[in-house]
Amino acid sequence: MKFNYLILIVMTAFISSCNTKPSVKYPETRKDDTKEMYFGTEVADPYRWLEDDRSEETEKWVEAENKVTFEYLSKIPFRDALKARLTQLTNYEKYGTPFKKNGKYYFYKNDGLQNQSVIYVQDSLNGSPKVFLDPNKLSEDGTVALSGISFSNNGKYCAYIISRSGSDWREIFVIDLATGKLTDDHVQWAKFTSAEWQGDGFYYSAYDAPEKGKEFSNINEYHKIYYHKIGTPQSEDKLTYENKQYPKRFYTAGVSEDEKVLFITESGAGNGNALYMKNLTDKKAQLTLLAGESMEYEYIPMEVLGNRLLIITNDGAPKYKVMETTVNKPKQENWKVLIPEANDVLSGASVIGGKLILTYNKDASDHVYRYDLNGTLINEIQLPALGSVKFSGDKDDTEAFYTFTSFTFPSSIYSYNTETDASKLYRAPKIDFNSDDYVTEQVFFASKDGTKIPMFLTYKKDLKKNGKNPVYLYGYGGFNISMGPGFNTNRIPFLENGGIYAQVNLRGGGEYGEEWHIAGTKMQKQNVFDDFISSAEYLISNKYTCSDKIAIVGGSNGGLLVGACMTQRPELFKVAIPQVGVMDMLRYHKFTIGWNWASDYGTSEDSKEMFEYLKGYSPLHNLKAGTSYPATLVTTADHDDRVVPAHSFKFAATLQAANAGTNPTLIRIETKAGHGAGKPIAKVLEEAADIYSFIMFNLDMKYKE
Repeated sequence: MKFNYLILIVMTAFISSCNTKPSVKYPETRKDDTKEMYFGTEVADPYRWLEDDRSEETEKWVEAENKVTFEYLSKIPFRDALKARLTQLTNYEKYGTPFKKNGKYYFYKNDGLQNQSVIYVQDSLNGSPKVFLDPNKLSEDGTVALSGISFSNNGKYCAYIISRSGSDWREIFVIDLATGKLTDDHVQWAKFTSAEWQGDGFYYSAYDAPEKGKEFSNINEYHKIYYHKIGTPQSEDKLTYENKQYPKRFYTAGVSEDEKVLFITESGAGNGNALYMKNLTDKKAQLTLLAGESMEYEYIPMEVLGNRLLIITNDGAPKYKVMETTVNKPKQENWKVLIPEANDVLSGASVIGGKLILTYNKDASDHVYRYDLNGTLINEIQLPALGSVKFSGDKDDTEAFYTFTSFTFPSSIYSYNTETDASKLYRAPKIDFNSDDYVTEQVFFASKDGTKIPMFLTYKKDLKKNGKNPVYLYGYGGFNISMGPGFNTNRIPFLENGGIYAQVNLRGGGEYGEEWHIAGTKMQKQNVFDDFISSAEYLISNKYTCSDKIAIVGGSNGGLLVGACMTQRPELFKVAIPQVGVMDMLRYHKFTIGWNWASDYGTSEDSKEMFEYLKGYSPLHNLKAGTSYPATLVTTADHDDRVVPAHSFKFAATLQAANAGTNPTLIRIETKAGHGAGKPIAKVLEEAADIYSFIMFNLDMKYKE
């Protein structure tokens, strides 16, 4: 894409001379007298009517709020120029890691601005690629996304799984590999599932069809596992497993490559899972509980090697270890340690080319090691730099691939020989970005209670610590999820214009194992917010920035993080972007799969103490009238059936009523989109342009090329 540099020069001059902010007049949002009693405490909920996201009144409110928001965003002088730059940066060929199935190689590729990546197939790595499946042809606007594919082991079929408009609901279709045509098979109302093949059929997880009109808000209960036989209607699918005693749990299936073993995991009641197994070669075999009845720890099947069964667990090893047993004696009492717990967190494990390839997370960066199948260390695999890595390969093939990325290192694909330990660059993207102009440093700071917290900082090499640099401060802090280094073209204009990208590894995540995770859950959740607040204070005290130059950003659980921190310390931040956030901590568990987050949060129904703790930090319930809040852009989507948009609706309405300052407090509600996964590039670019222009404008950054 070519830029009109004359227009940009004129526009930049205009921006430099214009310091006024657009005025905002918010829609009137009706309040009612809804109240709820919690352990003797009455809590008002005047905007509860917004929870009905399909009502005519709510739809009119959404339309009115979006009108105000998009009018404001359209008046940001450099918004269009920023979008043009983001589009230019995004417009490059993106390749996925090749993977081998039934003697052929497959890979994902996006030509640059395609809404969805296309799957290609080739007979060899040097062969001519052909389109195997193009998700862009499944919808006119790119809102049907491919969420997974699975090839049958007999080489006859491929099941592919789609999502519509970003919803967590899934549909499964099947391609006949001999003809390349779709079969008549069609599975609906699947959720949190893959397609696990056994013979001419596959196992999948699903719910009963939801109530019409409540598909994206009603609580999800009674997850089941079915077996679908190719050529039969879904109504004839065989119910493989259900547990009516526990309606609010997840059940997922896995089948070994040799199709001799069926695994079933049960989760949703704690921090771990229960693991079951069935020997498919024995018609009389019953489903056997191997471990995890208390669901306190994780038990993850890693590989079946003949009669050997390898399992990853954090039971007795907060940083995880690899155990082994036999298919004939699979119960936990027979397990033996193959790879003991190390000082760093085991974050990935696979068998490739007859070797164990183990990835360890050290201070939020990946290190990879090669072991033999007896658990003896061979060597560390040298990576290009500190960053994040993901391996792909088959257990019987010495050829593997891995993708490596870091903050200034675009995702690149390397081939790897498991016998010779040789890596070779296979594919690297061509992006209009000079990484040599930037530097990433990792700093450690003390949180409120003295705990040492790591943070990555990326910025231009010539940056001066004058206390005036704009900062994009990002965090998550929950559900044992680690935040590693990664590249994103959307950050580049912010960095080009003198900004600092800061990513904090908060407690609640998985960077240092289960103890680190637990330290940010339930009655210790405040630690996460303290960590994030302390990161901002560190950046200020070390002259990187000041409170008028900090934007805080986070999504989902990270949206909760932003909401909690902007209500606890509104004066510390200039801009807040809570994305698809969990904002109502008293009612989150009453929608779709919200109940599953209780292991991290607890619920308002657990006890008086838990209720009071949740209410003490719940973003919705801690907005105070007469307070000056940061410039805020709340983002959500109409098809988000994970964190339902009611969280953001109620928070935005309350914030607009409470805010006493002049900073804008807006909400951006995307249509035909969900929690984020599978969003078409067109929508991604529009949202990125809106968010970054809002941030940069309200941080008083002077946008220029």
